[in-house]
Amino acid sequence: MRQHRVWPLLKQTLSEWMDDNVPAQAAALAYYTLFSVAPMLIIAIAVAGFVFGQEAAQGEIQKQLQSLIGDAGAKVVQDLVASASKPSSGILATVVGILVLAFAATGVFAQLQDSLNTIWKVKKKPMNGFLAFVRQRLLSFAMVLGIGFLLLVSLVLSAALAAAGTFLMGLMPGWETVLQLVNLAIAFVVTTVLFAMIYKVLPDTRVAWKDVWLGAAVTSLLFSLGKLAIGLYLGKSSVSSSYGAAGSFAVLLLWVYYSSQLLFLGAEFTQVYSRQHGSRRAERQAANQGPPPA
Repeated sequence: MRQHRVWPLLKQTLSEWMDDNVPAQAAALAYYTLFSVAPMLIIAIAVAGFVFGQEAAQGEIQKQLQSLIGDAGAKVVQDLVASASKPSSGILATVVGILVLAFAATGVFAQLQDSLNTIWKVKKKPMNGFLAFVRQRLLSFAMVLGIGFLLLVSLVLSAALAAAGTFLMGLMPGWETVLQLVNLAIAFVVTTVLFAMIYKVLPDTRVAWKDVWLGAAVTSLLFSLGKLAIGLYLGKSSVSSSYGAAGSFAVLLLWVYYSSQLLFLGAEFTQVYSRQHGSRRAERQAANQGPPPA
């Protein structure tokens, strides 16, 4: 992209971010996330656990959560997951528990879809009966499974890096920095793929793959930088002590709220880029030219 186009693109992105009332959208998403995070992680751990085992998957989740929201916030999520994953007694209770788990896990993606529809200026498709509702929930559940698959990929790559690190350390010391950089690059790629899936699949409108990759990469970069900034803010502020026993819960809620705003900022960037420089600009130009003369 040419340099003189960057500022108008960013200016329009921020303008639409305010017009769409993104802070309110982020607050709604944070609310749904608190109810969905435990069942969503249980399903993701189950998917990754098929290959690496449940303990390895839980360990990777714990490590990622600690790097994102600190030990206190990670402990809250861990307790929520432990409470939600307690086995039920009886076949009927187990079946009902699984259905409730799946329904709760998809709630955050249903809310995310509504917010993305607002950002893309499209009306949500009418829910024509029970089948349409089931279809929406299945789409959201597919996103949950996608997170589980990305966790599996992360575990595979982490295991490969650990094995490579052990081998290389024996041959030549000083590879720690290189491996850390590779690990950061892998995390960037995994989060970029996740954001690309969200921006492509969830909106009730056609979104071209070529339009989502730049926005997903920008969001991943913002997410990495924002993670550090949010962590510094929460570490320096008195949020945890101000809320007493609920301090860790408040830290988690604030982290989700700020992260949701970054997610929606990337979505705004994606739709503005698509309209000004991507596939929708080409479609608009073709429509203005009209059909070729006979």
